[in-house]
Parts: sequence; C-alpha cells; structure tokens
Amino acid sequence: MSVSKLSELLVGAGILVEVLTTTANGANELDVTPGATVMVEGVPITYFKRLTKDHTHFSPALLKCLWKEIKQYDVVHIHAWWNLVSVLSCWIAVKRGVPVVISPRGTLSAYSFRNRNGIPKRLIHVILGKYLLERSWFHVTSKREKQAVEEIISHKRIINIFNFVNFPKKMTAKPETNDKILKLLFFSRIEEKKGLDILFKALAMVQVPYHLTVAGDGAPIYLDSLKQLAKNTGLSGVVDWIGFQGPNKFEIMQKHDLMVLPSHDENFGNVVIECLSVGTPVLVSRNVGLADYVTGNCLGWVCELNENDISAHINIIFDQKNKLMEIRKTAPDIIRNDFDEKNLTEKYISMYNQIINNG
Repeated sequence: MSVSKLSELLVGAGILVEVLTTTANGANELDVTPGATVMVEGVPITYFKRLTKDHTHFSPALLKCLWKEIKQYDVVHIHAWWNLVSVLSCWIAVKRGVPVVISPRGTLSAYSFRNRNGIPKRLIHVILGKYLLERSWFHVTSKREKQAVEEIISHKRIINIFNFVNFPKKMTAKPETNDKILKLLFFSRIEEKKGLDILFKALAMVQVPYHLTVAGDGAPIYLDSLKQLAKNTGLSGVVDWIGFQGPNKFEIMQKHDLMVLPSHDENFGNVVIECLSVGTPVLVSRNVGLADYVTGNCLGWVCELNENDISAHINIIFDQKNKLMEIRKTAPDIIRNDFDEKNLTEKYISMYNQIINNG
C-alpha cells in the first residue's frame, strides 16, 4: 500500500514514474498479460512472468527490460531485499551507473538475518549484497530501521521519511471507554515475527477484565498452534478470531480501547498509524519502529518484549481511563498533520533530487 501510494502521489506531482514488477500474487499469478504495460491509478505498470514460484521471484524478462531501459531514468527505487528481483535489479543499476535507492521495508536487520533462511542470506550478502548495498542510497521509515541498516552497512547514505498511510474520512467519535472491561485488539498478519504467542502468555497473567480481538490471517499450521496455545492458557473465552479484514477495518479499530503490537522486529508499523488515525491508543514493543514516535507524542505505551512487562502494562492501562480518552481525542489530528500527503510527497521528491545531484 505504501509503495503504490508513493507512486500515485509522485505521478500527481508531475514526476515520471514507471513500475516494473512480476506477476507474483502469493503462490499464484496475477491475471495480467506479462510484458504489457497497464495504467493503475494513473501509474504505468509492467508485469513480468517469473520462473520461480517461491519468494525469490526470478524474472529474466524483467531484468532484461531493466538492463535495456534503465539509462532513461534518473533514479531506480527498489523496495525490499532478499529476492532476485531486488538484488539483481540493484546490480544492473550499479553496473549501468544509474543512482539507486533501496527501501529495505524491514528486510535489512539483525532479526531478518536470523529469522528465516539465515545461511542463504549470509551467502548472498558476502558474495554480492554487501558490495551493492554499499553503493546504494537508503530510504528508511524510522530511527530504528536506520540503526538496523547502520549495523549492517558501513557506508551510510540514509534518509528517513515516513510511509504513506491511508486514513478514513473523519469518523464519529467513539463513546467513552468501558470502565468494566478493556477491549484489546491485535491487528496484523499473523506470523512468528508479530509476537502473538508472547501476548497470549502475558494475558494469562493479566489481573484486570479484558477481551482480545485477533484480526488477521496467516499460515494454517501456525494459526492452529496459536489457537491451541490460547486454549492451553485458558484464553478461549476471552479471545475472538475474526480473520482478515478489509474496508471495514477502521470501524473495528475504533471500537477497541487499545491496539497491542508486540513484534520482535518492525521497521515501521502501518497499523499503529491507522489505529491512531481513528483515535485508538496503542501498546507496542520497543522493537516496533514507531515506538519512539508513540512515546514522543504521548499516543500510547511502549513495553519490553516479554510477558511480564506486557501484562504489567495492560494492568496499569486499565486504570488510566483519562489517558485513554485524551489520546482518543488528540491522536487523529496529530496523525493527519504528521502524515499529510503533500508534505510527505515533497520530502520524497527532495530525496530523489539529493540522489540525482550526488549520484
């Protein structure tokens, strides 16, 4: 969403943007004609067939097109890392002498190296990745992500600009918080990185009345293991699983008193801003990129990533009804000011001009 929004707003500001991507749609393929350029929300996009159906997304046709066309562009902007589209596109940009900026999107951190496919990642990094990354600019979305990149790459040319986040139109204010129960919300795709298992263990220790809604989807085997964990920890009666939510997500967010995101690693956290945009306070782990933003603007709480600290925070928050209501009143205006689309677009254009002038 952030990438498409960036492309659309740049086009609206008069910047020539073209998107090259693959036909990947999870394990399936998009119903598009490979190699044909189509307009999506005013942005020209060309989809290319991929040979591999896993996360590597190897697409010789895309790379061939990029090699041929790249010289006509001032900047190549690559989103994410650890796939053959990103790494080999970066190699082409470096080889052809076109400035390149990489938005890691959480893929360049110590946690990323440890979490999955650690050995292949280290091999890629040693053989080619480090060489390319040290010749690239970086766009990050939080101070935490900047620090994570700096731990890996010695040559630091890093610019920090928030993601674009979609907001709903002004919504009717939610009634005052229920004094008798704390309505908690977990809203994210469900995977190990998000720390939902730690939240369940924490809730088993919470001493105040609460109810948790889990919104999101994930791999069936992992989901089943979490549901069994909830059952084993006595949470079955206080947890609702509502699955993936679409256009109605903001109504769901607003109905809750607190959104909890206990992630192991999060470069930004769009859901944090989405919840705050409708006035729902947040409790996030210190590993969430927006943790400093939350505390700096008094929009919620930040905890350590362990069940003891999470449960202690929830117990305390239950008795802080005045703070919950204050955040509910002030958060929407703060978010709309800090994430104003025109201001953010100007920052991205300024970043590209810096890259062009120094590249």
